[in-house]
Amino acid sequence: MLRGIGDDAAVVRAGSYAITSVDAIVDGVHFRLGQSSPEDIGHRALASALSDLAAMGADPGEAYVVLIVPEGFGEAAALELHGGIEALAERCATTLAGGDVVAGPALAVCVTVVGWSESPQRLIGRDGARAGDLVGVTGSLGASGAGRAILERRASGDAALVQRHLRPEPQLDAGRALAAAGASAMIDLSDGLASDAAQIAQQSGIGLEIDLEALPLAAGVADVARAIGRDPLEFAASEGEDYELCFCAPAERRAAIESAAAVSWIGLASAGPAALRLVARNGERRLAGYEHSL
Repeated sequence: MLRGIGDDAAVVRAGSYAITSVDAIVDGVHFRLGQSSPEDIGHRALASALSDLAAMGADPGEAYVVLIVPEGFGEAAALELHGGIEALAERCATTLAGGDVVAGPALAVCVTVVGWSESPQRLIGRDGARAGDLVGVTGSLGASGAGRAILERRASGDAALVQRHLRPEPQLDAGRALAAAGASAMIDLSDGLASDAAQIAQQSGIGLEIDLEALPLAAGVADVARAIGRDPLEFAASEGEDYELCFCAPAERRAAIESAAAVSWIGLASAGPAALRLVARNGERRLAGYEHSL
């Protein structure tokens, strides 16, 4: 940073190629005041934006934050929210370079993040998967959806699931490691595997078949899913906001991928129609991803 907060604009000298993403979260749609603390909201806003950089395999750089504050939110709460952003930014080597604060009808946080890469060949999109590629995911699935169900009092469960919902972690290190190890396509799981993996299939022009039995469910997810009358595997595949990474990689890169990051292999790419198939022992499942709604 040559110039940042305090001037009319930021001046940055950084890498050769900029990777930019914009994300916004709004009270009543992406979170609910009363269920999330202001610090949780700040963390979540930056984490969801940084997750897009993780999916590209980019290095984090700068963040620009617009905070829309409703009447009655208060200065102390606004500073707490900003503290949540600052803490995650520091941990993720991200510079808060500017932004704005305005009044509005509902609390909202809009974050623009800029990442960097010395070479476009180091970056991974959604369109590089090829027939024969393996499909994998980082981490475990279903935790955020389970945490949301617990917060909404639809089920009881471990506090760790609630934490996974309130404080998702952008997989920046894993994204860079997978890109370097030979991943061919990648996406972050913001809307759920059933929706996000379909984006890889469509943009790569290949078929993806996912084995639901192979999904790595987070501890406690199955119990929460059953408590609300859901099949655990379908729940893990359709609930969003886990912010793990789904990726494809050539079979010959399997060992390199496994050395680069903790992953689970869940499917295979084929030359079939550009579509996603979700299969289990009792046949194919048709699922939609998670939709944010009021």
